Amino acid sequence: MNMIHGGIYVEDLQQFKADFFKALAHPLRIRILELLVDGKKNVNEIQSYLEKEGSAVSQQLSVLRGKNIVYGTKEGKKVYYSLSDPMIGELLGVAKEIFNNHLINTITRLEEMTINEDNEEDM
Repeated sequence: MNMIHGGIYVEDLQQFKADFFKALAHPLRIRILELLVDGKKNVNEIQSYLEKEGSAVSQQLSVLRGKNIVYGTKEGKKVYYSLSDPMIGELLGVAKEIFNNHLINTITRLEEMTINEDNEEDM
């Protein structure tokens, strides 16, 4: 085993990453996290923004809470959810940039294919 720092092993870090990304691997959970980037929200606010049923939102929040990606704080009768780490917002931003790069590369390849097909037809 390779130790990284303070008794943490490479395998532990890899398992954490795998579990973390599994918890993110649902479109509704991503949408919830994107909402929480802007600040804490209660379940009713999340439901309203996403136009989803309470049970669906609660189920996904439960998964995110279970992996310590979000946490809830009770204020009066309502529970407000927040990101456990602001870097989650940065991660979502990087994922968006990767998506945009992928999209640009795909468009470029399609344009190149179209140009090549047009050139072949001209011959």
